[in-house]
Amino acid sequence: MSKKTKKTWNGFSLKPRLDLPEGLWVRCSGCEHMLYRKNVEENSNVCPECNCHFRISADVRIKQLVDEGSFEEVSSELTTEDRLEFKFRDTTYKKRLKADEKKSGAKEAIRIGKAFIKGRGIVLSAMEPNFLMGSMGSVVGEKFCRSVELAMAEKLPLVVICCSGGARMHEGVISLGQMAKTSAVLAKYDEQGGLFISVLTDPTTGGVTASFAMLGDVTIAEPGALIGFAGPRTIAETIKVELPEGFQRAEFLVEHGFIDMIVSRKDLRSEIARLIDYCKK
Repeated sequence: MSKKTKKTWNGFSLKPRLDLPEGLWVRCSGCEHMLYRKNVEENSNVCPECNCHFRISADVRIKQLVDEGSFEEVSSELTTEDRLEFKFRDTTYKKRLKADEKKSGAKEAIRIGKAFIKGRGIVLSAMEPNFLMGSMGSVVGEKFCRSVELAMAEKLPLVVICCSGGARMHEGVISLGQMAKTSAVLAKYDEQGGLFISVLTDPTTGGVTASFAMLGDVTIAEPGALIGFAGPRTIAETIKVELPEGFQRAEFLVEHGFIDMIVSRKDLRSEIARLIDYCKK
């Protein structure tokens, strides 16, 4: 009688597990659900569970908003110089500029140009949150002013998508000067009878809020957008009082008359086109 071969169970395979490709899933900052990224992108980068509007790049914003292939960018060659040779923490302004250019694929925190929205000609300025959090320095101020001047020359409505952490500290008083500069050119545009539609997204804060963002003939905000000058935590620590629920969010601001309306991202194209027609521009 032959000896039986003892059978053994190998258990679970010791081969390395094949990991899922990175970037397939994204966590919503609103409801904290894990979401399939493709579903979010197909929903205009809005959470299908709680309607949280994700921050999006200027490139994605332009593709979502304007008629396909209609955006003609201008002044894309402008780049920032480190005039103050600014240093902070363990890096420099120059290094940060290079790092954010590589990360975002953008040369600065705003893109400007001519486009069409549902066949209506406009001048569009779209801020880039992935480049120093859309902060306003000398180049952002200059490009914004050029967009207003282009709108005046072409007699077109001006649409600005605001998304910014405020004036850029790395440029000191140079960046603060852009607040007056952008406000002054908008005054000229207003005297000419131009239509300025300001769209506030999350976040719109600091020197941008205190200048051109809040000067629109019509001011629109996306749902849930943080809009203000100083942040709510800074205010609470300074004045030592408990702030109202939802303070500095779009819904709070529209209730208190600081903005005109809240429009979901999927409806933004239609609403801007309607406003242009209503104002006969």
